[in-house]
Amino acid sequence: HLVVAALIGAAPCVCRAVDGVSLELGTSDSSNADVNMARVGLQWKWGKRWDVSQNWAIGGYWDLSLGYWDNRTSPALRTGGSIVDIGLTPTFRLQSTDTSGTGPYAEAAIGFHLLSRTSVSTQRDFGSAFQFGDHFGVGVRFGPRGAYDLGYRYQHLSNAGIRGPNQGINFHQVRFQYHF
Repeated sequence: HLVVAALIGAAPCVCRAVDGVSLELGTSDSSNADVNMARVGLQWKWGKRWDVSQNWAIGGYWDLSLGYWDNRTSPALRTGGSIVDIGLTPTFRLQSTDTSGTGPYAEAAIGFHLLSRTSVSTQRDFGSAFQFGDHFGVGVRFGPRGAYDLGYRYQHLSNAGIRGPNQGINFHQVRFQYHF
């Protein structure tokens, strides 16, 4: 029910034009869950910005994503195949206000994810298909109008104890985004 409510709440964002597209590639950081992931996304800016200094501001965007987790866990530990991941994440971004659009940023977010499977190994069971996904990232925007964005994210997914077991998974990700 929470996911349906989040999607309905995001409907006004989806009705506006897409502001960006992204590609993320990553790998899990656990020895008992060898998972590579790839994710594509669409982004919509919030249209609100809070200046924190003359050179920096906090803004944000909605990130709607579709991902694929390639489960490469040892066959002796593997509990299932690959996973499809659908996510919706509101993301806060602290970014340089350089008028060229070029500059560094840091971002943080907590969003919602639905997984097609609830485990990847005997020691990595997520407990439910519904997961929270939080991340911290750093990167740089560059190019004409700051149209390109290259960054690093550390992401954790778990169900926050809604249903056991709640072993979660962490990913190191490289992310490329193009802003329209």
